[in-house]
Amino acid sequence: MSSFQGIWVPVVTPFHDGAIDFIGLRRLVSHLLEKHVAGIMVCTTTGEAAALSRKEQLAVLDAVLQLVPAHRVVMGLAGNNQIELLQFQRDILQRPVAGLLVPAPSYIRPSQAGLVAFFHSVADASSVPIILYDIPYRTGATFEQATLLTIVAHARIVAIKDCGGNPGNTLALLASGEVDVLCGEDVQMFNALCLGATGAIAASAHIQTEAFVALCQQVRDNQLAEARATFFRLLPLINTMFMEPNPAPVKAALAMQGLIGSELRAPMQAAGEAVLMQLKTLV
Repeated sequence: MSSFQGIWVPVVTPFHDGAIDFIGLRRLVSHLLEKHVAGIMVCTTTGEAAALSRKEQLAVLDAVLQLVPAHRVVMGLAGNNQIELLQFQRDILQRPVAGLLVPAPSYIRPSQAGLVAFFHSVADASSVPIILYDIPYRTGATFEQATLLTIVAHARIVAIKDCGGNPGNTLALLASGEVDVLCGEDVQMFNALCLGATGAIAASAHIQTEAFVALCQQVRDNQLAEARATFFRLLPLINTMFMEPNPAPVKAALAMQGLIGSELRAPMQAAGEAVLMQLKTLV
């Protein structure tokens, strides 16, 4: 069993006047730790990693590692230039982290054999566990079931963030016993946990964090009626968090709580009035 259990929060990257707000970042991470999340994921989709330079990404990672034990920190590793990606991986691995969250290279849309070769190359070059990030609506790369099972057979690929939208693939991964499945679509969290997912990587869990943590524990304790009730209480929040592109609603909600500002980097735009009105009833 890997160490990737429970609720992991893909932490947003706060900004102030265009620069990373490290004070806000530390305040937010400390807040999440107080809510007993299993761990923090840095420089993910929710963290706007694509809008950060490599230097900025490492600075965010370093700031988080000052507050969070290394075994509870995972770093996002994304890119479509494999040579540069492997070099950046070496830079990251000079720091102590629990693992790397790695999506398929975006835009390129490699063949199934190319996907196997890519992930095995990253895993071969890694000294820490790899979490495969299956998110075809962002990368353009769709995994066939046999491809996924081949990839996760690699000893260093220990978990998957499942946003693939393919129930057959999810069930095959759960049945394989080769890999831990972490739900990556917040609205599917209850179903996934009941089927045997070990946890979730949940952007929505920035808000009402205790309830997400409780949901995971309730399923683990086989308190399914209680877990179902908890999930339905969270569902309005989850739906609101994805009314507009992530992480605009998340940042708006955190700003309402006074934890960080709501600033994003272009071309991301601030959450609109309809989202803000809905959040006022939930935060």
